[in-house]
Amino acid sequence: MNDRDVLDPSALDRIDLADPALHHAHDLREVWRHLRDEAPVYRHERAGGEGFWVITRYDDVAAVYKDGETFTSERGNVLDTLLSGGDSAAGRMLAVTDGPRHAALRAVLGKPFSPRSLEVVVDSVRRGTQQLLREAVERGSCDFAADVAAHIPLAAICDLLGVPPADRQHIIDLTSTALSSADAPATPEATWASRNDLLLYFSELAESRRAKPYDDVVSLLVTKEVDGRPLSHEEIIFNCYSIIMGGHETTRFAMIGGVEALVEHPEQWEALRGGDKVSAAAVDEVLRWTTPALHSGRTATEDVFLGGEFIEAGDVVTVWNASANRDERVFADPGRFDLARTPNKHLTFAYGPHFCIGAYLARAEIGALLEGLRTMVAEIEFTGPRRRIFSNFLSGLSTAPVKLTPAPGFGG
Repeated sequence: MNDRDVLDPSALDRIDLADPALHHAHDLREVWRHLRDEAPVYRHERAGGEGFWVITRYDDVAAVYKDGETFTSERGNVLDTLLSGGDSAAGRMLAVTDGPRHAALRAVLGKPFSPRSLEVVVDSVRRGTQQLLREAVERGSCDFAADVAAHIPLAAICDLLGVPPADRQHIIDLTSTALSSADAPATPEATWASRNDLLLYFSELAESRRAKPYDDVVSLLVTKEVDGRPLSHEEIIFNCYSIIMGGHETTRFAMIGGVEALVEHPEQWEALRGGDKVSAAAVDEVLRWTTPALHSGRTATEDVFLGGEFIEAGDVVTVWNASANRDERVFADPGRFDLARTPNKHLTFAYGPHFCIGAYLARAEIGALLEGLRTMVAEIEFTGPRRRIFSNFLSGLSTAPVKLTPAPGFGG
């Protein structure tokens, strides 16, 4: 069951894609289909505000991601930031840095996220996920969003960053309000406060690691040189912020959305339960289907033609993963949730130089969740209304009350 109205494409001229309430209340799949077919490079004007380009076809989205020279992230990579004048972390945070500096910073940050480096963390993820699910099944019912999904990716990222267990609920609260809101569109003041508190937290953590380094990512950033010089304090805290946001929020929403999809597609739930193990294809289909990061933003550095349209230097360009991952030109029957789908070259982790450094960890976390559900749970059903977040950047549920029926042999 879709909990949102499917928006008629005829309303396109009267809507604002930058409005979080729009994405909260409406399913835009028909709008995306219309744009892919009729205006794949679309100039979206806004009453009283700056317009921006909307890119919806898979190949065009991939082309923008790949070309960091023509489409730079160094003014910002999120629509709200781009429309409000730019990102203060530009050139200092991996996600909003391009060129040689991006490559050098990525070389440092990428090492802790390599499969070999993550062996211990992934093992901990599997154990922790099993424990969270076991507790939820024993209770019989829970809010899957708050009681299970919120804790799995956060634990892994906090382990990597060296965030003490006592601080983790505080981090959950801050990350949940920095890019979205559960109850109503967030005010700029509330969003700013959450982001500022996160930066302050990591500023203090970095200072403590500078005095006494440990075996964690914050200590690595404090002690490592990039391009022959130490990272500044601002660079350290900006990249900690980026890691916690990228590693927690998106994976959390993919997990919740994956459970929702399994409930709404019982034949896929039966296929998952009937398999010997969770396949890589199943994990990737959850990622494609949920697409928790709706868009990414860029700024054109020069005049350029794309899809037959003339984009001027300085224009804001947004690529919509939510549309690209349902592009009929690339995916057979894209409106079907299919855990055996292959090939499945979705753009959930972006593409090119900014391909997500945490992709391996996110896949491992989702795989651990699906495996735990497969072995411990016989049936999942929603027991109350689900609430969707308010955000033009993230997509997902803030609450998902479920009943979990134990699988035969559970607890034996």
